[in-house]
Amino acid sequence: MTSISSTIGSAGKSIVDLIVRALSAIRVHPNLITFAGFLVSIGAAVAFATGAWRTAAIIVICAGLFDILDGAVARNSKTVTNFGAFFDSVLDRYGDISFMIGLMFYYMSVANRSYVLITSIAMLGTIMVSYTRARAESLIPVRCRIGFLERPERLVLLIIGSLSHRMEAVLWVILVLSHLTVVGRVYFTWKELQSMEKKK
Repeated sequence: MTSISSTIGSAGKSIVDLIVRALSAIRVHPNLITFAGFLVSIGAAVAFATGAWRTAAIIVICAGLFDILDGAVARNSKTVTNFGAFFDSVLDRYGDISFMIGLMFYYMSVANRSYVLITSIAMLGTIMVSYTRARAESLIPVRCRIGFLERPERLVLLIIGSLSHRMEAVLWVILVLSHLTVVGRVYFTWKELQSMEKKK
């Protein structure tokens, strides 16, 4: 199994490297790839809204690929910029929110008020996971990577929920783990700030 997994991983990396080199060769700007990935995310949101679960899963996988490509192309073509990182982060947040809005629209369309509320609280958690990290890192000298649920994990969960038709269970996982992550980051930041105060 390890050998099979390693082979698949190597093949996937080779394909991504080939795409990265091709995009770099034709001078596709990383910010354009970022924006294209955002448009793909909107497509996934529409698929979620209509209950087209398998289609949504495929589109989310594509969105994840764009998320890998923009940074890789920037590094390969030596066009890494602070604005590019900022732009990528902003559009990632819009993409995350669009997924949840799509799911909320779906649950509204089937008159499932409970899951409209649960999706709303899960969406709040996904926003706060990113916000607490950004705010913490503006105050403390270390990276705030505490917690269980960064964007790649959320994308994987949404793909699993779509393919298995167990989105309700996935939303509960996102809801609980995202808010636990926020609590962990708040506590971590408090400890770091307390330590900084003592050193003064």
